[in-house]
Amino acid sequence: MKQESTLFLKIAGILIGIPILALCIFLVPEIANFAAELFPNIAYIM
Repeated sequence: MKQESTLFLKIAGILIGIPILALCIFLVPEIANFAAELFPNIAYIM
């Protein structure tokens, strides 16, 4: 029982982590570019 629940938690962690990693790689830079266009005077901070 314990081995099965540990495996389930590992798989669940990986399945939750992969989309979050993909968002950080692809979506966050797009948001930063959009914000830099809106506020060019503080773009160096981003």
